[in-house]
Amino acid sequence: MPDPISWEFAWPYYLAALAFGYLLGSIPFGLIFTRLAGLGDIRNIGSGNIGTTNVLRTGNKLIAAATLLGDGLKGTVAVLVVGHLYGQDLAVVAGLGAFLGHLFPVWLKFKGGKGVATYIGILLGLFWPAGLIFIGIWLGIAILFRMSSLSALTASLATPILLYFVFSQFQLAEMTLLMTVLLWAKHHENIGRLLRGEESRIGFKSKPAPEGDAQTGNGGT
Repeated sequence: MPDPISWEFAWPYYLAALAFGYLLGSIPFGLIFTRLAGLGDIRNIGSGNIGTTNVLRTGNKLIAAATLLGDGLKGTVAVLVVGHLYGQDLAVVAGLGAFLGHLFPVWLKFKGGKGVATYIGILLGLFWPAGLIFIGIWLGIAILFRMSSLSALTASLATPILLYFVFSQFQLAEMTLLMTVLLWAKHHENIGRLLRGEESRIGFKSKPAPEGDAQTGNGGT
């Protein structure tokens, strides 16, 4: 962070980095790709979420893979571009902006995805070992319990702890802690179903969400 003397000169750059990241992060690839593929509005399918898990419910694995890649890359691109131009501090701000953009896109009345793919993309761009560890934890939990939401919650909880105590990446630990809190908040319905033993498992189709309850379903991205 800049010292108090330089802050008056630095804040426009921080604001620009945050805005750049937000605009990239707010691109709703799930919605765009499903419409281009003639699959309709993803918000009216399954859980209503715009992330990869719900896109997969359309049955089109290629579009789901494209959504996963797009949602991840918008986080990676945000941090790499800003990091190349202005350094690590502003790259972190851009990463946070991308995450906020994915969760709360202004174009969709601030109703976005749950942030898993973008979280991973940001990690890979800022500190790739943490990104690979996140993916490894996600896969391990998914194989053991076949629950996307539990995988995401576990991996996101472990990430700031590992960054702080194992890698001594204190700035990234602070940012990912905030991202983890937001990711858990977006998964609050999944957490409730996990506690009740009602969460759907990977490989099993869930029932379409009742009208007016579009944010249910397994953990999206």
